[in-house]
Amino acid sequence: MSPSRFLAGLIVVVLCAAAEAQQPKKVPRIGMLFAATPSANSERIAAFRQGLRERGYVEGKDILIEERFAEGNFDRLPALAADLVHLKVDVIVSATTPGTRSLKEATNAIPIVMTSDTDPVGNKFVASLARPGGNITGLCVLAPELSGKRLELLKEIVPKLSRVAVLGTLNASTAQVLKEMEPAAAVLKVQIQYLDVQGPKDIETAFREATNGHANGLFPLSNAILNSHRKQLVNLAISSRLPAIHVAPEYVEDGGLMYYGANTPDLFRRAAAYVDKILKGAKAADIPVEQPTKFEFVINLKTAKLIGLTIPPSVLAQADRVIQ
Repeated sequence: MSPSRFLAGLIVVVLCAAAEAQQPKKVPRIGMLFAATPSANSERIAAFRQGLRERGYVEGKDILIEERFAEGNFDRLPALAADLVHLKVDVIVSATTPGTRSLKEATNAIPIVMTSDTDPVGNKFVASLARPGGNITGLCVLAPELSGKRLELLKEIVPKLSRVAVLGTLNASTAQVLKEMEPAAAVLKVQIQYLDVQGPKDIETAFREATNGHANGLFPLSNAILNSHRKQLVNLAISSRLPAIHVAPEYVEDGGLMYYGANTPDLFRRAAAYVDKILKGAKAADIPVEQPTKFEFVINLKTAKLIGLTIPPSVLAQADRVIQ
């Protein structure tokens, strides 16, 4: 090869390398789908961003985040899920079970990370916790296993507790929760009055039945209907003077009496680890679903006063957070 041809070839190689170097790096996009408002989720979003920073991500440089909020209107979730899929984000973080369901219906290709599902196997999001098998993985909140503990706390603040109205929508997950309650209810000598809520109109009916059945405690389960009518449920519990223990901290922040369960911000911080693995090439199908490691107990003292209830000091001492 002549020197001139070698030089020309070298120039072409250098120019190609320079052009390749100037190509903008693709920045991964993370979708986040919430059922409530931005303000209601601010602590969770902050925890998720903290989890990303702990893994070396700089927002705007290494990753972009697309947030969508249903503002409490669960009917908007399918359209918001479709929007994130249309954007072709690299992974989507789901804050609620209804959100995960909407995402599952919208895509079987984009990885989905749950943050707090109550029963991912029963909800048919994953084949098993150890081997999810599809495009969904993440964290679950062990709702059935926590039922006994929640019942015990309700008995501690209402020593004469004899009948607890359990509100829910009958499905495999609800059946499991009720089954998990049975041993604790027997030990505590508490009767369970299950009241089925198939639609919004059933909420007031359920409270009337609870009152007629002489329930002196309330245990709403987690489902789309009750979650989307959270404030109505809380207000009815107060007006009925029914001490209630809830399955999500948002209820207590809206005026519910007590919450015991997983520390939600910690779940979002841990969700960042799932996103990190997926962005580095791991498949959702192969990443086991994890359970909570941190729990919190929240009491709303203002609500206790409204319903004429005195929280024993021994119970207050267990609380991680007290709302005055």
